[in-house]
Amino acid sequence: MKAYLEILNKILISPYSVNKPTRTGVDTISLSGVQFEHDMRQGFPLLTTKKMGIKSISAELEFFIKGLSDKKWLQERKCTIWNEWANPKKVNERVSAWKSKNSSEHAPLYTDKQLTDVILEVQKKENKLGRIYGVQWRDWKTSNLLKFDGYPDSPYRGYESFDQLKDVIERAKKNPLDRRLLVSAWRPDELDEMALPPCHYAWQILSDGKYLDLIWVIRSWDFFLGGPYNIASYGILLLLLAKELNLIPRRLIGQGGDVHLYTNHFEQVHLQLSREPYELPNVIIPDEGWNGILEWKYTDIILENYKFHPKIIAPIAI
Repeated sequence: MKAYLEILNKILISPYSVNKPTRTGVDTISLSGVQFEHDMRQGFPLLTTKKMGIKSISAELEFFIKGLSDKKWLQERKCTIWNEWANPKKVNERVSAWKSKNSSEHAPLYTDKQLTDVILEVQKKENKLGRIYGVQWRDWKTSNLLKFDGYPDSPYRGYESFDQLKDVIERAKKNPLDRRLLVSAWRPDELDEMALPPCHYAWQILSDGKYLDLIWVIRSWDFFLGGPYNIASYGILLLLLAKELNLIPRRLIGQGGDVHLYTNHFEQVHLQLSREPYELPNVIIPDEGWNGILEWKYTDIILENYKFHPKIIAPIAI
């Protein structure tokens, strides 16, 4: 996938790339405003310069489409992408209890490193991820207060839920030329309930009545580790939406804000750039068992002709 490799190299050599410290403690080299583009008619955009796990990518996408937030569901399907994260509210509750237990009246009885280790351990053990991507796609809280019959002044008021994904599909079927077919995961008022503030925070589909294009926007893009997964995930989403809408999948476009490489990934990046890409594989969503995108399962996918170079291991920044 030459478009991906070209961006990798561009981040390394661009005069506009800058070194940045990060919350993870590992610096990055970052480039602002980068666009990735791929024509789906040329093959499926699954990286061939290192081995990629299509099942894990598909499982996470099903997780989002279903609007789930318990990472145990992912782990049961051998998808470990979210293992190190958890709902910060849940984490804070458990860490606060630990700190109280391990403090005297005047001072803590632990070191900063011990506290960090406890936080990481709690994040691994806590299954709830909070109101992340798929929850926002399927359960966007609106400002319309629910009214309880017979108790209009009740203080126990809730909020209505809006299903963005279902709404976009229904409107696209009525008018595929609509320019408002957009789904957002960015909720500033709920960031403290998200295991990770959404990196890819919105996506939009556009059509001329025959072809379907998908554009997604990402605020912070770890291009070596996260980039290939995001590209493949949105590629599958485009295939699913095109099948649902009886359109032909065409352009897949990713628009990045801060697009970066971690400095402890440079060796792996150069290794990947030294490899010659193979021809792209094909991904098929079979007709058999198809009951629509909302009922799709990650196992309902066929990967054909995938030739790849060996896997490249790199540490993830938490």
